[in-house]
Parts: sequence; C-alpha cells; structure tokens
Amino acid sequence: MSHMSDPRVAEHMPLLTFKWDKDALVKFIAAKEECWRRDGLGHWAILYQGTYVGWGGFQKEGSEWDFGLVLKPECFGLGQKITKKALVFAKADSRIPFITFLLPLSRTKTAALKRLGAKFIEEIELEGAVFKKYKLDTA
Repeated sequence: MSHMSDPRVAEHMPLLTFKWDKDALVKFIAAKEECWRRDGLGHWAILYQGTYVGWGGFQKEGSEWDFGLVLKPECFGLGQKITKKALVFAKADSRIPFITFLLPLSRTKTAALKRLGAKFIEEIELEGAVFKKYKLDTA
C-alpha cells in the first residue's frame, strides 16, 4: 500500500484517482489474478537482490499485449534493466508478436523506449485519461 500511495508513483498514473487502501489493494490483486486466469499471463511482483522493487509485466488490452512497469521511486533507475529482461521473455513467447507501451502524458522522457526500437503509434484515451501508445515488434 505504501508503494502505490507514494505521490511520486501516482504522478505518472492518471488512472489512480482513488485512495489506495486495503480495499483497493484487495480489488487490485483480484483483477491482476483474473488476468492470469483469463490470459495465462499478467503482472509479477518484481524483486531485485531479494527485495521488492515494484510490479509489472504483460496484460492484454483488447487483442494486444501491453507492458507496464510500476517501480518504487527509489528504484526508478532499474526500469531499463527490468524492461530488457521482460523483452527477452516476450520474444520467447509465441503469443506475443509485439508489445505496446501506454505512457501517460506526464512521461516526457522516451529516449530509452525509442532505443529499444519502440515506435510511437498514436495518442489514445483510456478510461478518461490520454496515453501515448508505442509499439515494439518482438519477432
């Protein structure tokens, strides 16, 4: 709860418009577990050197696999390293011909994403918030 209640995390999560409390946590975990049940893939708790640093992974958005990563603020520097490991996973999974990334407008630094080969597709609206959509082929 402390991770998701940190204002530095919420700053880049425009869909986080509610108070993060125990009820929200229970609903969040149930929704993420439902993704695993429905799609056979979802988000993971991410550990670095045995310590929880955040959560992220692949989630179906319609027919596309979206990659999301939410790190604790003191772990923001691990994003590129974690993303590269996730891309290795995606390239080995035949269900994932490409990945999308939905970045909130507050995320203005996109050079690392572009270095990975992701291409800007369009701005989209999701649940009332605007995101920049990028696509990265995994094949």
